Amino acid sequence: MKKMLALVAIILSCVGVPALAQHNHDLMLAVEAPTRNADNKARDVYRHPYETLEFFDIKKDSTVVEMWPGTGWYTEILAPYLKAEGKLIAATFDRSDNPPAAYMASRVTALDQLLASDPVYSEVVISEQVSERVSEIAPAGTVDAILDFRNAHNWITAGPDNIIMAWHNALKTGGIVGIVDHRRGADEAFQPGTGYIHEQQLIDMMAKHGFALAARSEINANPADTKDHPGGVWNLPPTLQNVTDADRAKYLAIGESDRMTLKFVKE
Repeated sequence: MKKMLALVAIILSCVGVPALAQHNHDLMLAVEAPTRNADNKARDVYRHPYETLEFFDIKKDSTVVEMWPGTGWYTEILAPYLKAEGKLIAATFDRSDNPPAAYMASRVTALDQLLASDPVYSEVVISEQVSERVSEIAPAGTVDAILDFRNAHNWITAGPDNIIMAWHNALKTGGIVGIVDHRRGADEAFQPGTGYIHEQQLIDMMAKHGFALAARSEINANPADTKDHPGGVWNLPPTLQNVTDADRAKYLAIGESDRMTLKFVKE
């Protein structure tokens, strides 16, 4: 334990972000948890989980809904962080036998396998969020924060009203919604299917349902992302979808996508 705390102190001393001055040791220990997948941990340099969760004001006693957690990249951090004093609710894709998209079933299966893999996940609560209706992702007015990582580009064109209304119902007054997603340039036309969306498009949609933009951050920005890739964000790592050997080095050099990081408050 002394070695782990020493490592935490060294890491924190190297992070040049004023907001980290108070040193959330519990969160840093969760980020450094030995139960995390090594490949997932390698993405920290692009996704900045410590800084991002600090920006969203996630406390160890918070009740948090993780919207569409996929295979559990953030679940690996949130579960140990919230286990003792807080609560993590994983609002998964449609869990029926016939989800709207085939990939949803594989993500649900992968998350279930993760949750069964270690006792650190024993307190995670499963719920479901679908875009076809207003889901009850948690009892009304009980949630401190809802986190949505790289999902908005999917639901913004498929049932966004139902998604956001479900969030509004679940959150306490003053509760937080934290969204990270691939950012289209403000002066660039929206192109469905690329994975990139406009910040203002999302801000306006959230405002329509009673959420005020509280803050935005450049924690997950990447100015090297030109956003003109033929396969959209999926040409970039870690997916590298349909990338030829000749182009692989180019996309690896860019890194993961340029991302907005937005914090909303329920009014």
